[in-house]
Amino acid sequence: MSDEPARRIAAQLERRGLSVPARLLLDAHLPLAPLVSDAGAALGPLLRVVGGRAASDVGDVLDREHGMKRLLDEIDALEKARAEPG
Repeated sequence: MSDEPARRIAAQLERRGLSVPARLLLDAHLPLAPLVSDAGAALGPLLRVVGGRAASDVGDVLDREHGMKRLLDEIDALEKARAEPG
């Protein structure tokens, strides 16, 4: 299973300077991940039709059982890469 959608979302959040607030919200809502996953499965097709690729990526991440955790991991990886010198 590819983490590409989570990687694209994390990169977009980083580019927009929203990685820290997104990380805080994801951490706060991680206990609700199973419910969010169910909502992602239900709303995923609608998101794909209405929102294009970015919304499709969100739907893909939310639809996965550990999607929120994977997105957190991708945000952390980008933060770590940005903090490393060179």
